[in-house]
Amino acid sequence: MKISFPYMGPVILYQKILEKFGHEVVMPIRPNKTTFDLGVKNSPEYACFPFKVLMGTYIQSCERGVEVIGTSGGHGPCRAGYYGEIHKRILKQMGYDVEFIIFDSVFRDSKKFWGQLKRITNHHNIFQAIPTFIYCYKLLQTIDHFEKRITRIRPYELVKGSVDDAWDKINRILSQTNNKEELFRDTEICNKMLDSIETFTIPEEEKLRIGIVGEIYVVMEPSVNGNIEKKLNDLGCETLRSQYLLEWVDYHILPTKSKKQHELDIIKKGSEYIKLNIGGHAQQTVGSMVDFYERNYDGVIHLMPFSCLPELVSQSITNTLSKKIPIMTLSLDEQSGEANNQTRIEAFVDLLRNRKMKKSRTA
Repeated sequence: MKISFPYMGPVILYQKILEKFGHEVVMPIRPNKTTFDLGVKNSPEYACFPFKVLMGTYIQSCERGVEVIGTSGGHGPCRAGYYGEIHKRILKQMGYDVEFIIFDSVFRDSKKFWGQLKRITNHHNIFQAIPTFIYCYKLLQTIDHFEKRITRIRPYELVKGSVDDAWDKINRILSQTNNKEELFRDTEICNKMLDSIETFTIPEEEKLRIGIVGEIYVVMEPSVNGNIEKKLNDLGCETLRSQYLLEWVDYHILPTKSKKQHELDIIKKGSEYIKLNIGGHAQQTVGSMVDFYERNYDGVIHLMPFSCLPELVSQSITNTLSKKIPIMTLSLDEQSGEANNQTRIEAFVDLLRNRKMKKSRTA
């Protein structure tokens, strides 16, 4: 079948899984102004920014003949649980008869999950599909490893753009692997490529580290959050996100508790401030703020889609937590001004740098 998916994070992983099961993959267009405009035009006015971006992405994919769209669901008061059905209805009204395969946690509705998985595997025997899933899981681990590593190197690169060039090459190399052996070999090549990048050193006590928290889509997808990690790296700050796809897979799909421990610890920290699971990633957002404070990060940037109900609750907690660690919230939608956000980010980094210098003088 001719299938596509939302553009979010490590898209080469989604492509690999679908191609290995014999599907014709239509790669989604990286969200841009045209995507945003299409989404806004064809979405309810009250819908949050991720809904509109996904709407625009789906329209662009349908215009290229897509028959099936694979995506993830949601739960609780967060409206993401209804997105797939609403997107499908809007597309049908526009004349696109497209099927949606919506994945949610295997532990919420295992029968539905395995049925959806059967469609994705093109009705392959699940035991025959296991080697493919193991390879793709290893690929996901590798992508997350490099995503984290480049945000620790880029702030100190001697030649601006060298890390971005290496990251483009890494993506091309990883997209051409087909099994665990090739992946292992190419991972070594990519690590050596990053090792060869010339960097300058600064004292450990002068390094700035910023955690990025919030709703999973705006945290993970650079084209939606204004490439905030790169902006912070260019300002000399190391970054780490609260959301990576590997952790989502570990928590929602894998059966072993050891793989879920990180997410469980974060939720436990967040539940001290938000007692109930209100959907979305509200507890994870607050728990990650606490976690970054405990790990001695210098500040936190909270990314919140405008009108996102769970993140509005998270934002209400920031006044309490900002007494422990500086927190800045950026509300994102189609009206977000890049220049305004850039100015706020620069001011926040200056605040953190001055705060750190003041601490070092009084130490």
